[in-house]
Amino acid sequence: MTWIFENWERFWEVTAVHLRLSVVPVLIGFVLAVPLGWWASRSQTARAVLFPFANVLFTIPSIALIVITPVLIGVKILDEINVIVPLTVYTVALMIRSVADALSAVPGNVIAAANAMGYRPLRRFLTVDFPLALPVTIAGLRVATVSNISMVSVGALVGLGGYGQLFTEGYQTDYTGKVLAGLIGTVVLAVLADGLLLLIGRLLTPWARAGR
Repeated sequence: MTWIFENWERFWEVTAVHLRLSVVPVLIGFVLAVPLGWWASRSQTARAVLFPFANVLFTIPSIALIVITPVLIGVKILDEINVIVPLTVYTVALMIRSVADALSAVPGNVIAAANAMGYRPLRRFLTVDFPLALPVTIAGLRVATVSNISMVSVGALVGLGGYGQLFTEGYQTDYTGKVLAGLIGTVVLAVLADGLLLLIGRLLTPWARAGR
């Protein structure tokens, strides 16, 4: 804690980097996972292909994916994209099943009623299916966000990683104050992000609270 107060500007600097490297992959991954999850919820073939593939992607060690990314996409090793791309992959892998299961759980009678009222597929998805699937979807998003916040630090092994830089510097100089600062920052950021998503989920799904 002492290091944080003595180096406030540096701490906020690495916090901003850590936050950026965590949030950007979540946003991109969520946008990609929604259509893939919808497809999996509508097609058994898509589900049979996407779910095992997502499981395989998630088993790839993060450090391996971060190291190989610049080779695959042809960027410098210190480019932040080398952390953003792997974490986006992990986000998609986590979110596909959550979105698919959430959409599959929408009651059939609700879908039938919307169809009977003349809702076209896109309008029904945006105004009926997806809103009803939000509680489960946001639960998956919370898991993905917290996972990303914890995994960003691995990027420090290639010169990136937000709080991970504090872990590396603290280990190299045998200064536990930096390691503790990075640990505290990671935990606090994860708790705040999870709480924010929980609040957003409750605000977007008032019917869920009314049902309970």
